[in-house]
Amino acid sequence: MTPITDIGTLQTHYNDPVPASLAKVVQQMTPLYRQWISQARFTVLSTVGPEGTDASPRGDDGPVVHIADDRTLWLPDWRGNNRIDCLRNIVRDNRVSLMFLVPGCNNVVRINGTAIITADEQCRAHFKRKTILPVTVTVITITEMYFQCAKAILRSRLWSGEDDSDQVPSAGQFIKEQKSDFEAEAYDSGYAEYAKPRMW
Repeated sequence: MTPITDIGTLQTHYNDPVPASLAKVVQQMTPLYRQWISQARFTVLSTVGPEGTDASPRGDDGPVVHIADDRTLWLPDWRGNNRIDCLRNIVRDNRVSLMFLVPGCNNVVRINGTAIITADEQCRAHFKRKTILPVTVTVITITEMYFQCAKAILRSRLWSGEDDSDQVPSAGQFIKEQKSDFEAEAYDSGYAEYAKPRMW
């Protein structure tokens, strides 16, 4: 296997960019992108740091981010496993990318920008659920955003309704593979109930 190690060689394998793929890029929220992002309940936050890259799924039961203004998004950090890989990366390298999905929609919206982490009470209070606040909020400044064409979703049949969950290992099995005495079946069968009071 011979690696491609320079941009010139890489470019010889591809035609020029499709003009529409460049024309669709915007530097701030437009009315249509605002409408789209407001419907997105799921995003993947990608970061880079000294140890490498990280991508973290984030989801909510309503808009996954708050649109603070045409250049700024707020992303709450709800209770999780406390690895904080993405957050540690942002503190050391503020570059971020986000990929937003809407169930049933074959397009994807991508945002590149920079971010800071804040524990500001006003930011956290915006997301309040009963008495629960996110631990921190990631404040993202948009540098560019654009939609990704539908080919990847269409190829993968992501929204086809197919259920392949019986073809892959469960979360409990992943843990048991590393920790042989782990009770995988009990973990998997009880996780939905365990998670209910811990979603926010």
